[in-house]
Amino acid sequence: MASSLDTSRFRYYISETLSVPQSSISNALVLGEHGDTMVPIFSGVSVGGNPLFSMIDSRDTITENVRNYWKTLRNFKSRSQFGIAKNTFDVIEAILNKKEITIPASVVLDGEYGEQNIAMGVPVKINQNGVSEIQQIKLDDTESSSLKKSSEKIRNDINSAHE
Repeated sequence: MASSLDTSRFRYYISETLSVPQSSISNALVLGEHGDTMVPIFSGVSVGGNPLFSMIDSRDTITENVRNYWKTLRNFKSRSQFGIAKNTFDVIEAILNKKEITIPASVVLDGEYGEQNIAMGVPVKINQNGVSEIQQIKLDDTESSSLKKSSEKIRNDINSAHE
């Protein structure tokens, strides 16, 4: 669910930055680790049908805001349980109603995005039988490099836990 939460926050910060409704934002996704190496995927985002890159100067501010959102929650003594509950509800609703939804979720990769035997947030199709497909989306060079760094961080964290 972490990638879904991060994606919601990404959409929120795009909306705030451009003063547009979140409903006008398409294809916003965050991949990778739920932490400092998460990767907002700017290259596929459109706002009102226009590419996001034509509307912003840099991805840095939005990326930092998404990565540091937890600090805002802590400062307001708030929690992310409402976002977690909403994302959990969406999955349960899809299962109960035999619908298929596409959401970012942490799954073990088997060659997707050039990764093996590592769990990280990627877009997946979920239906009443569980994950039916791991979707591979086109990434620009910056996003591909950042996703590789994210997977390396996850591997390093796992290795550190085993020491």
